Amino acid sequence: MTKTLVQQEFGRTAATYLTSKPHAQGKSLERLVELTKPQPGWSVLDVATGGGHVAYTFAPHVARVWATDITDEMLSLVREEAAKRGLANVRTAYAKAEALPFEDASFDLVTCRIAPHHFDSIAQFLDEVRRVLKPGGTFALVDNVVPAGSVGDYINAFERFRDPSHLRAWDMQEWRDALKAHGLAVAHEETLDKKMDFKSWAARHDSTMQALLRAMLVQVTPAVAAALKPEVTDTNGVFWLVEGLFVARA
Repeated sequence: MTKTLVQQEFGRTAATYLTSKPHAQGKSLERLVELTKPQPGWSVLDVATGGGHVAYTFAPHVARVWATDITDEMLSLVREEAAKRGLANVRTAYAKAEALPFEDASFDLVTCRIAPHHFDSIAQFLDEVRRVLKPGGTFALVDNVVPAGSVGDYINAFERFRDPSHLRAWDMQEWRDALKAHGLAVAHEETLDKKMDFKSWAARHDSTMQALLRAMLVQVTPAVAAALKPEVTDTNGVFWLVEGLFVARA
């Protein structure tokens, strides 16, 4: 079977996601627990689990967590890490976000964090979330969001040059509209800023591509600069991205 671009990219870099600060230590991890108030009897599904950070965070609070992904290397990493942490209630399964291998109304909570901008079809993913949630169940979503219009287009292009598996981050209104259209009622939303270290973010590339990405970060319009807030030196730099967090009910 030929690997997809997402599988190639994440298979190649799987180990880095376990220690990646935006994934392992992002503010949204704590907020997800605070906002969803997980219960001891809950069955939880984490879609596109990546390094498994959401699964590890929720496992001590619930009965069972299924962590799914389409990358074998990620799933192997999650199994090993869950065992190291003594999290016996974490299970892994291969699954596309758009075709979840679970029965209808199986989960009290479905989570997905920093992943939908890689999905082939967010619409199909949301249909699957709605299908596998129990009536009244909770969907907790975190993903990178961008401003509407040309500034968001530029940020998406910037991200995609660095990672070709990045398809498109949505703006907040697109998420509101999509959740409503797929039968998920928004109970809470917020945005969270996250500081990105340029050297770490661009480390997968050679010096030529890093120079291009640096130029895209520095030589920008005032509107893009206002969104990314770049601070670049000769040796490194930082910029800011934004995560949108939604909690919705089925």
